Amino acid sequence: MMTGDGVKRGLLMIATLVAWEAAVRGFDVPQFILPTPSAVAFAFYNGFESGVYYEHIGVTVGETFLGFLAGCALAFVLGTLIAMSRRLEYFLYPYVVMFQSMPKVALAPLIVLWFGLGLTSKVINAALVAFFPLMVNVIVGLRSVDEDRINLMRSLGASELQIFRMLRLPNALPFIMAGLEIAMIFALIGAIVAEFVGAEAGLGMLIQSMNFTLDVAGQFSVLLILSVVGLVLNRCVTFFRRRVLFWDASEKAADELSRPRGGSL
Repeated sequence: MMTGDGVKRGLLMIATLVAWEAAVRGFDVPQFILPTPSAVAFAFYNGFESGVYYEHIGVTVGETFLGFLAGCALAFVLGTLIAMSRRLEYFLYPYVVMFQSMPKVALAPLIVLWFGLGLTSKVINAALVAFFPLMVNVIVGLRSVDEDRINLMRSLGASELQIFRMLRLPNALPFIMAGLEIAMIFALIGAIVAEFVGAEAGLGMLIQSMNFTLDVAGQFSVLLILSVVGLVLNRCVTFFRRRVLFWDASEKAADELSRPRGGSL
């Protein structure tokens, strides 16, 4: 069942594809410059029919998940330490910001050189890209607690661990979940960048090989796959966020807005 807005969105997409097809054919644009949607669809079908895409999708998704988990674990630990200690922030945070300011495209060749063409270099690069957004959100979230609440819990004899577990962490969860959404997409970007530099398998490596053979339609089909993979990964984090933050007022408001209104088709 689709709402009226869903039908309009679908019709807009169809109209865009038809206009694209007509423009490429009408102006005789070479396929190695801009392929038609029908050529992209044919390359998309052939890639899955031959089984080529399945292996590379699995490799890239695996690298993304492992990099995401490693980067987020490090970001949470380091962000918590910095948020809880002004002294650690004074010594560590400038170095973290300096390292983050380095373009990961420039670091990727070194990482591949040090750790090889296999899985490890891709996971490390994905983790490095995903690390900083979550760490910043962890610090901001843990420090956004009202000091009066902290003083109240201390006056009742609560330990620092109890304050962290019962007050700081729940208060920081909306910030952390927002950081996780960004980190997941960044991890995918980091994995693809590392695959561009050097890889044995993966969607980034596949795009590079298609570039050498001027298979532009195939490249467009892989880009379509990447966009779908990114959307699915984002939806996974969103689903997890809604299960964890079911009590948050912003999530309740989002659920209300996402519900279809009016008639359905």
